[in-house]
Amino acid sequence: MDPAELGNRQDVANRIRSLREDNDFTIDEMAIATGRSAEEYAARESGDMDLTFTFVYKCAKKLGVDVVELLTGESPRLKHYEIVRAGEGLPLERHTDFHYLHKAPHFKDRLGEPFLVDVPYQEASQTEPIHLSYHEGQEFDFVIKGHLRFRFENHFEEAGPGDTLFYDSGRGHGMIAIGGEDAQILAVVFNPREEEII
Repeated sequence: MDPAELGNRQDVANRIRSLREDNDFTIDEMAIATGRSAEEYAARESGDMDLTFTFVYKCAKKLGVDVVELLTGESPRLKHYEIVRAGEGLPLERHTDFHYLHKAPHFKDRLGEPFLVDVPYQEASQTEPIHLSYHEGQEFDFVIKGHLRFRFENHFEEAGPGDTLFYDSGRGHGMIAIGGEDAQILAVVFNPREEEII
Protein backbone atom coordinates (compact mmCIF):
# COMPACT_ATOMS: atom_id res chain seq x y z
CA MET A 1 0.00 0.00 0.00
CA ASP A 2 1.29 3.42 -0.93
CA PRO A 3 2.07 5.64 2.10
CA ALA A 4 -0.27 8.27 0.66
CA GLU A 5 -3.17 5.85 1.19
CA LEU A 6 -2.53 5.83 4.92
CA GLY A 7 -3.68 9.38 5.38
CA ASN A 8 -2.13 11.71 7.88
CA ARG A 9 -2.11 11.93 11.65
CA GLN A 10 -5.09 14.29 11.60
CA ASP A 11 -7.19 11.81 9.59
CA VAL A 12 -6.49 9.05 12.10
CA ALA A 13 -7.20 11.37 15.04
CA ASN A 14 -10.50 12.41 13.43
CA ARG A 15 -11.55 8.77 13.02
CA ILE A 16 -10.78 8.09 16.69
CA ARG A 17 -12.79 11.14 17.78
CA SER A 18 -15.76 10.25 15.56
CA LEU A 19 -15.88 6.66 16.81
CA ARG A 20 -15.52 7.79 20.42
CA GLU A 21 -18.46 10.13 19.98
CA ASP A 22 -20.51 7.46 18.14
CA ASN A 23 -19.92 5.09 21.07
CA ASP A 24 -20.71 7.79 23.66
CA PHE A 25 -17.32 7.32 25.35
CA THR A 26 -15.94 10.24 27.30
CA ILE A 27 -12.39 11.50 26.98
CA ASP A 28 -11.79 10.22 30.52
CA GLU A 29 -12.93 6.71 29.54
CA MET A 30 -10.64 6.69 26.51
CA ALA A 31 -7.77 8.09 28.58
CA ILE A 32 -8.12 5.19 31.01
CA ALA A 33 -8.33 2.66 28.16
CA THR A 34 -5.15 4.03 26.56
CA GLY A 35 -3.21 4.56 29.78
CA ARG A 36 -2.89 8.30 29.25
CA SER A 37 -3.96 11.35 31.23
CA ALA A 38 -7.14 13.03 29.96
CA GLU A 39 -5.04 15.97 28.77
CA GLU A 40 -2.60 13.80 26.83
CA TYR A 41 -5.42 11.71 25.35
CA ALA A 42 -7.23 14.89 24.22
CA ALA A 43 -4.02 16.21 22.62
CA ARG A 44 -3.57 12.97 20.68
CA GLU A 45 -7.22 12.81 19.64
CA SER A 46 -7.05 16.39 18.39
CA GLY A 47 -3.97 15.55 16.30
CA ASP A 48 -1.69 17.85 18.31
CA MET A 49 0.52 14.94 19.46
CA ASP A 50 2.02 11.95 17.66
CA LEU A 51 -0.08 8.79 17.49
CA THR A 52 2.02 5.80 18.47
CA PHE A 53 1.06 2.28 17.40
CA THR A 54 0.38 1.38 21.03
CA PHE A 55 -2.01 4.32 21.41
CA VAL A 56 -3.92 3.55 18.17
CA TYR A 57 -4.01 -0.16 19.05
CA LYS A 58 -5.54 0.56 22.47
CA CYS A 59 -8.07 2.97 20.92
CA ALA A 60 -9.09 0.29 18.40
CA LYS A 61 -9.63 -2.24 21.19
CA LYS A 62 -11.77 0.16 23.22
CA LEU A 63 -13.75 1.25 20.15
CA GLY A 64 -14.29 -2.33 18.94
CA VAL A 65 -12.72 -1.88 15.51
CA ASP A 66 -9.72 -3.25 13.66
CA VAL A 67 -6.61 -1.11 14.09
CA VAL A 68 -6.33 -0.91 10.30
CA GLU A 69 -9.77 0.73 10.16
CA LEU A 70 -8.46 3.57 12.31
CA LEU A 71 -5.34 3.90 10.18
CA THR A 72 -7.00 3.79 6.74
CA GLY A 73 -10.75 4.32 7.20
CA GLU A 74 -11.37 0.90 5.60
CA SER A 75 -12.29 -2.42 7.21
CA PRO A 76 -10.24 -5.51 6.36
CA ARG A 77 -12.28 -7.89 4.17
CA LEU A 78 -10.12 -10.94 3.37
CA LYS A 79 -11.21 -14.07 5.25
CA HIS A 80 -9.03 -16.98 4.19
CA TYR A 81 -5.57 -15.73 3.26
CA GLU A 82 -3.56 -12.69 2.27
CA ILE A 83 -0.21 -12.44 0.54
CA VAL A 84 1.80 -9.25 0.96
CA ARG A 85 4.85 -8.96 -1.25
CA ALA A 86 8.32 -7.88 -0.17
CA GLY A 87 8.43 -4.15 0.46
CA GLU A 88 4.63 -3.88 0.59
CA GLY A 89 2.24 -3.46 3.50
CA LEU A 90 0.55 -0.70 5.45
CA PRO A 91 3.16 1.79 6.74
CA LEU A 92 2.95 3.30 10.20
CA GLU A 93 5.46 5.87 11.40
CA ARG A 94 6.09 6.43 15.10
CA HIS A 95 7.61 9.35 16.94
CA THR A 96 10.49 7.08 17.97
CA ASP A 97 11.65 6.92 14.34
CA PHE A 98 10.83 3.21 14.15
CA HIS A 99 9.23 2.37 10.80
CA TYR A 100 6.42 -0.19 10.93
CA LEU A 101 5.04 -2.01 7.89
CA HIS A 102 1.86 -3.99 8.68
CA LYS A 103 2.14 -7.25 6.77
CA ALA A 104 -1.53 -8.38 6.81
CA PRO A 105 -3.65 -5.21 6.70
CA HIS A 106 -6.54 -6.65 4.69
CA PHE A 107 -7.04 -9.91 6.61
CA LYS A 108 -10.23 -9.82 8.69
CA ASP A 109 -10.43 -10.96 12.35
CA ARG A 110 -6.67 -11.36 12.81
CA LEU A 111 -5.48 -13.00 16.02
CA GLY A 112 -2.31 -10.93 15.81
CA GLU A 113 -0.79 -7.86 14.18
CA PRO A 114 2.33 -8.72 12.10
CA PHE A 115 4.82 -5.91 11.45
CA LEU A 116 8.15 -5.60 9.72
CA VAL A 117 9.92 -3.06 11.94
CA ASP A 118 12.99 -1.02 11.03
CA VAL A 119 14.87 0.05 14.17
CA PRO A 120 17.37 2.80 13.31
CA TYR A 121 20.67 3.05 15.15
CA GLN A 122 20.85 6.32 17.06
CA GLU A 123 23.99 7.33 18.90
CA ALA A 124 22.06 9.38 21.47
CA SER A 125 19.89 6.40 22.50
CA GLN A 126 22.96 4.40 23.58
CA THR A 127 23.24 6.28 26.87
CA GLU A 128 19.58 7.14 27.51
CA PRO A 129 17.03 4.95 29.33
CA ILE A 130 15.15 2.70 26.91
CA HIS A 131 11.54 3.89 26.55
CA LEU A 132 9.00 1.29 27.73
CA SER A 133 5.71 0.49 25.97
CA TYR A 134 2.70 -1.37 27.36
CA HIS A 135 -0.17 -3.06 25.48
CA GLU A 136 -2.32 -6.02 26.45
CA GLY A 137 -1.50 -9.38 24.96
CA GLN A 138 1.78 -10.97 23.96
CA GLU A 139 4.48 -10.14 21.41
CA PHE A 140 6.88 -12.23 19.37
CA ASP A 141 9.94 -10.54 17.83
CA PHE A 142 12.30 -12.24 15.37
CA VAL A 143 15.55 -10.39 14.65
CA ILE A 144 16.20 -10.31 10.90
CA LYS A 145 19.29 -8.10 10.83
CA GLY A 146 21.38 -5.95 13.13
CA HIS A 147 21.66 -6.15 16.90
CA LEU A 148 19.29 -4.97 19.61
CA ARG A 149 19.33 -4.20 23.28
CA PHE A 150 15.97 -5.35 24.61
CA ARG A 151 14.57 -4.11 27.90
CA PHE A 152 11.80 -5.96 29.75
CA GLU A 153 11.02 -4.00 32.90
CA ASN A 154 14.40 -4.05 34.69
CA HIS A 155 15.90 -6.92 32.66
CA PHE A 156 18.19 -6.36 29.68
CA GLU A 157 19.11 -8.73 26.85
CA GLU A 158 21.07 -8.37 23.62
CA ALA A 159 19.78 -10.10 20.49
CA GLY A 160 21.08 -10.58 16.96
CA PRO A 161 20.00 -12.15 13.66
CA GLY A 162 17.95 -15.31 14.17
CA ASP A 163 17.27 -14.59 17.85
CA THR A 164 13.67 -14.40 19.04
CA LEU A 165 11.87 -12.72 21.91
CA PHE A 166 8.42 -13.67 23.20
CA TYR A 167 6.91 -11.74 26.10
CA ASP A 168 3.91 -10.41 27.97
CA SER A 169 3.49 -7.06 26.23
CA GLY A 170 1.27 -5.75 29.02
CA ARG A 171 4.48 -5.28 30.98
CA GLY A 172 7.10 -2.64 30.18
CA HIS A 173 9.21 -3.44 27.14
CA GLY A 174 11.37 -1.56 24.64
CA MET A 175 14.44 -1.86 22.45
CA ILE A 176 17.16 0.07 20.66
CA ALA A 177 19.55 -0.83 17.85
CA ILE A 178 23.15 -1.27 19.00
CA GLY A 179 26.52 -1.97 17.38
CA GLY A 180 26.51 1.05 15.11
CA GLU A 181 24.00 -0.31 12.58
CA ASP A 182 20.27 -0.29 11.97
CA ALA A 183 18.27 -3.37 12.90
CA GLN A 184 15.11 -5.00 11.56
CA ILE A 185 12.66 -7.35 13.22
CA LEU A 186 9.48 -9.20 12.41
CA ALA A 187 7.13 -8.38 15.30
CA VAL A 188 3.80 -10.08 15.86
CA VAL A 189 1.54 -8.49 18.47
CA PHE A 190 -0.98 -11.06 19.67
CA ASN A 191 -4.35 -9.81 20.84
CA PRO A 192 -5.39 -10.58 24.42
CA ARG A 193 -7.35 -13.78 24.99
CA GLU A 194 -11.11 -13.26 25.04
CA GLU A 195 -11.37 -13.61 28.81
CA GLU A 196 -8.83 -10.79 29.24
CA ILE A 197 -10.88 -8.36 27.14
CA ILE A 198 -13.91 -8.42 29.45
